[in-house]
Amino acid sequence: MSYTISDKCIGCRLCVRVCPTKAIEGLVNKRHKILAERCIDCGACGLVCPKEAVKDPKGRICQRVRLRKRWPKPVIDLKRCVACRACVEACPVSCLAQNAPGGSRDSIRQPVMARARACIACGFCARVCPVEAVEMVAGEV
Repeated sequence: MSYTISDKCIGCRLCVRVCPTKAIEGLVNKRHKILAERCIDCGACGLVCPKEAVKDPKGRICQRVRLRKRWPKPVIDLKRCVACRACVEACPVSCLAQNAPGGSRDSIRQPVMARARACIACGFCARVCPVEAVEMVAGEV
């Protein structure tokens, strides 16, 4: 089951712009539809919807977070991190990357937030981390 859009949708297209897989279609000012076969359940559409017309796979209404800087972002505990790349590979928008080779021995190849503005707060990075070194933390209030 994927995210769905209710009849509260006003067709503003904000969800279309934020969707990393182009899983949302619809005309301007008309109810939109999420294509289940393309939806990766990231929840970005629910974060931007001004009418709270998006429902998660369990049927709960998603709450809009007005400012993107308030969206949760991954914070990496570098002491726990084993540099396995799982978080980097799980990110659907490539906002995480690994440090370039070189630098101090402690920081070699550890993940870093390379493109913070691209982050869609999906939390995939935190879910796949085998050592729980990634935590999603809400941004500025």
